[in-house]
Amino acid sequence: MDGRRRLLRSLRTAVPGFAPVPFSSAGSGPRGASAALAFTAPRAKARPRARRVRSGLWRRAVVALSNPAATFVFISAVFLGAGAYGAVRGGEYDAFIAENGAPADIAARVFGFGIEAVTITGQTELSEAEVLGVAEIGPRSSLPFLDVAKVRERLEKLALVKEASVTKLYPDRLLIEIEERQPFALWQKDGHVNIVASDGTPLDLMRDQRFVRLPLVVGPGANEKLGEYLALLEAAGDMRDKIQAGILVSGRRWTLKMTNGIDVYLPEFNPAAAMASLVRLQRDSHVLEKDVLSLDLRQPDRMIARLTEDSAAARAETFAHKTKTKGGQI
Repeated sequence: MDGRRRLLRSLRTAVPGFAPVPFSSAGSGPRGASAALAFTAPRAKARPRARRVRSGLWRRAVVALSNPAATFVFISAVFLGAGAYGAVRGGEYDAFIAENGAPADIAARVFGFGIEAVTITGQTELSEAEVLGVAEIGPRSSLPFLDVAKVRERLEKLALVKEASVTKLYPDRLLIEIEERQPFALWQKDGHVNIVASDGTPLDLMRDQRFVRLPLVVGPGANEKLGEYLALLEAAGDMRDKIQAGILVSGRRWTLKMTNGIDVYLPEFNPAAAMASLVRLQRDSHVLEKDVLSLDLRQPDRMIARLTEDSAAARAETFAHKTKTKGGQI
C-alpha cells in the first residue's frame, strides 16, 4: 500500500477472494475504460438454528408451584378434595346436607337470604304444617335457591289443592296462596269413604266426623253422578233429612237408603216422578213409618212394599183370622 493508501499488487496474480481479470490497455478497449477487479464475497457459513425449549404443562406447573403461596393452595386443595371424597363415600356429606341444607343454601343464609317468614292464604282444610311439609320448606331453605315451580307442583299434587301460587318477597319472606277444592260429598266404595269435590274428584279419606253431614253416595261411579243424586234430594223437600244415602245400582238407577233402614227403589227413567209419589205417600199415610223393609217405586202406577218378618207374620195371622170368621158366618 502506497502513501495514498492504495493497494499495490499484481493484477495477474490471483488473490483469495478476488477473481483474476485480464489486463487491457487504454487503447485496446472502450474509451475511458479502465482495468477493474471483479470482487467475489466469500459465502458466509449457515448459522446453526437455536433450539426452542418447549415449556410443557408439567414445566409450567413446576414453575407455578415454585411460588410458596401457590404451593400452599395446591396442597390445601388436595387435602380438601380427599376429605370431601371420603365424606361422600362415608355418608357424612349426606348427613351434613340433611342437617344444615345444601352448601348454596348455607351461603345464602349467611348473607341474610334465609326464609324467615312464610305467609299462607286460602287454606281451610289444610293446616300450615301440612302445607310446609308438602312444599318441603324449612329452616334449612333459602330464598334465592328455592325453586317455586317445584314447590307449586308439589302443592298441586294434593287432592285438596285446586291451584297454588308461590311468590318470593326478598330478602327473607315467602307468600303461598292456595285455592282449595271444597268438600262436597262423601263417596263409599269397597268399604272406604272418601271426601269428594263437586266434580267427583276424590280429595281424601274421611278420617273424622267433620264431614259427616255431607251427602253420601255409594257404589262404583256414584261420585261421577253427584248431580243426579242432589237433584233427588232437592225433590225430596222436607223428607230430605230422612234420606241417609243414595246407592247407585249397576250405574243406571238409584236406591235410597232411609235413616230407619228402609230401602226405596227408584226407576232408571224419570226418578223425579217416583220421588214425588214417595213424598205424597209420606205426607198422606206416613208410609216410611210403617213396618216395612223396602218400597219399590220402579213401576209408575203402583208401589210394592216388602214387610218385615214380624209384620208379615202378624198380617198373615190377621188374614187367617178374618177368613175363619167369614167361614163361620157362612
